[in-house]
Amino acid sequence: MSWYQDNPIMQPLQTLLHQREGSLTRALLQQPAGFGLGQLPQSQLPDATTDMVCGFCSTGCGLKVHLKEGEAIGLSPTTSYPVNLGMACPKGWEALRVLDAPDRATTPLYRADKNGRLEPVDWDAALRLFTGRFRQIQEKHGPHSVAFISTGQMPTEEMALLGAVAKFGMGLRHGDGNTRQCMATAVVAYKEAFGFDAPPYTYADFEESDAMVFVGSNPCIAHPIMWERVMRNRRSPEIIVVDPRGNETTMYATQHLAIQPKTDQTLFYGVARLLIEQGRIDEKFVELSTTGFEEFARFVNDYSLARTASETGLEPNQIERFACTIHEKERVSFWWTMGVNQSHQGVRTAQSIINLALMTGNIGKPGTGANSITGQCNAMGSRLFSNTTNLLGGHDFKNADHRAKIAGILSMDESVIPTENSWSYHEIMEGILKEKIKGLWIICTNTAHSWINQNLAREMLSRLDFLVVQDMYHNTETAQMADLVLPAAGWGEKEGTFINSERRIGRIKKVRRAPGKALADFHIFQLVAEYWGCGEQFRRWSSPEAVFEVLKECSRGMPCDFTGVQNYRWIEEQGGVQWPCPEGMTAPVQERRLFEDGCFYHADGRAKFLFEASRPLTELPNEAYPFILLTGRGSASQWHTQTRTAKSPVLRKLYPERPFIEINPADARALKIAHNAWVTVESRRGRMRAMALVTPAVRQGQVFIAMHYEGTNQLTDAVFDPYSKQPSYKACAVNVKGGAE
Repeated sequence: MSWYQDNPIMQPLQTLLHQREGSLTRALLQQPAGFGLGQLPQSQLPDATTDMVCGFCSTGCGLKVHLKEGEAIGLSPTTSYPVNLGMACPKGWEALRVLDAPDRATTPLYRADKNGRLEPVDWDAALRLFTGRFRQIQEKHGPHSVAFISTGQMPTEEMALLGAVAKFGMGLRHGDGNTRQCMATAVVAYKEAFGFDAPPYTYADFEESDAMVFVGSNPCIAHPIMWERVMRNRRSPEIIVVDPRGNETTMYATQHLAIQPKTDQTLFYGVARLLIEQGRIDEKFVELSTTGFEEFARFVNDYSLARTASETGLEPNQIERFACTIHEKERVSFWWTMGVNQSHQGVRTAQSIINLALMTGNIGKPGTGANSITGQCNAMGSRLFSNTTNLLGGHDFKNADHRAKIAGILSMDESVIPTENSWSYHEIMEGILKEKIKGLWIICTNTAHSWINQNLAREMLSRLDFLVVQDMYHNTETAQMADLVLPAAGWGEKEGTFINSERRIGRIKKVRRAPGKALADFHIFQLVAEYWGCGEQFRRWSSPEAVFEVLKECSRGMPCDFTGVQNYRWIEEQGGVQWPCPEGMTAPVQERRLFEDGCFYHADGRAKFLFEASRPLTELPNEAYPFILLTGRGSASQWHTQTRTAKSPVLRKLYPERPFIEINPADARALKIAHNAWVTVESRRGRMRAMALVTPAVRQGQVFIAMHYEGTNQLTDAVFDPYSKQPSYKACAVNVKGGAE
């Protein structure tokens, strides 16, 4: 039991939120297939069903969509799908409802004057404006003065077509995705350690672990169906949470290691030293399957128990118990999400977790692994096939053999493939300030809300000569700044595939018409190619399934090889298919993990120990800004910038409409701040208003605000991991003031 679970002064708002979400989720989980449809008149009952995967998070749940005359009228979880086993979270249940919002983008919109209004135009005019303005910018400022920012929320086939059209057809060198905000750290950590971006686990590992270590991860809220898999574990596992803040997951923890913010890297080095000193390593696995262990052992010798306790704020006995648990349990799995990835030293922190798994042999076996949980529904597809920082299929733009291979598959001149990597998201944004990027195409993401240091981000966007936003909704914060808005179809209104956290390829389908003149992103990209004059290059890319066949060939011979996937229908018949699935694998096991043979993807077949001295926070508290701000998910019913979840009346009832800030009771007393009182939160970059939630869930000197609210990123500091270029959203210095303004 954790202190959070049995504390009698647990504050009412947090408790209420947990009870409301928990009760609704349990009620929904217990409903039979077709829940709610029985109340419809007989004439409106479904006449058919079809299966597809959810379009919110990376869990990749299977949903059964109920159809009437070919149009979706309801949904329920698919009981046989190996991911969710008949369960769905509130977002999944409401996935269709958010498509019916009155503020859907239904026609192209153009702002003729920077100070004018967006006015409707037809598609022909919109595409002529798009291509004409971008060509003018390139002619005036150079071929690389236009860039694009993509997303992890489109089907793989769409993001691949976008990346190919933009880079091979339009000649745009620079393009990145919003996966840079959530998964870049894990990508780089895996590539450097394993030789490829390869999350090794399957969801069955949640049920088969003897100990689960969650680092900067709150799956009870962020990935509730994964948490349901944890609850199915019959091995009485230890649940260890490494997080500065008490949260919904720590309520179930057997060990809550409430470290000082961003000291997890120090903790794992200190634990590694303890295990080495006590001879508690898997010497055979280390010798046969890894390199660099001796250097790592010498390095962590500096991380004594006393130093580790001092820097992390933990008691020595907590650290020793943690190390002992890792040694004593047969199957230990390590899981991390944004608390690690969104850090100034995220890559090395992720690798400190990987090092613990390697040195104890906890990888490649049931219930083990160094496991990064992905964020967006198709961030895995983006990581492999968006053609942004990787060449299609996990290839390398800088590798001549890789360029030749992809050019041959695509029947294109090799000269159209860039020979260097794109700028990352933050380099593209900084390029605007440096007047090197003058035109930007933003697809299915909300930069003006979600990018770090929001006020500066909006200043950057305002400096563009031409901003094109392609989205489902015409009133996102970014669309309101656009010169041209292109209306796009959403999940359920188009075809394609997603790849979930455990590398499972799943289908999405068109089960209803997009509103007005909105088009699938796939068709918008085709039209852009035609109007740009490069359409002939992409004749083979005639449909999402045709592109899927192209991508299969791009994957051939790579760790992510899925040439054995026969077609879309076969994916459904198999209940989704995890990669790798090379040609000849006719009936893959539904749940497979990587590295069962102890072989990795480096040329020598070994994994690498990688390490670097841990560094303090980049912005420390001081007299003017005495608190450390923590950010994270606030509710299982919210999603990112709330662009979609705010459209559902049901979901809106399940989370606070107004921003709230968690503050420790001692700090609240010192500042004379009452529970539910309005306060002002201020950093060096901006300020926001929030309601005070007085709770011991946060320590003294720390506060927490959910990431979903528009004001949160007015506070955050634009600091980036040096290797992954991922923003450090999770910790900066702020002040809190009570009273009205």
